Amino acid sequence: MGFQRIMALHVHDEAEYQAYRDAMLPILHFYGGDFAYDFTVSKVLKSKTNSQINRVFTIDFPSEAVMDAFFNDEAYLSVKQRHFDASVTSATVIGLHETE
Repeated sequence: MGFQRIMALHVHDEAEYQAYRDAMLPILHFYGGDFAYDFTVSKVLKSKTNSQINRVFTIDFPSEAVMDAFFNDEAYLSVKQRHFDASVTSATVIGLHETE
């Protein structure tokens, strides 16, 4: 069983967000994680949040414990602080679930 996180973001600085993705990807791969789906969206038809959304993606992990370890990793948190916080207005967790 794996574990998947479904996310929605409002990215306001594409170049800085790409720097975040480039810097965090080796850390994500170290934990056995990867992006399964990644969409840039232009129109949201329904949402439970008032935040704007222009990016939707899924991240797959081997387990929930591994996902938690990744998001608490000091190297990841440093990358997030440097690039993610400077490029993303809002982040919404759409879902978390086990995968087969």
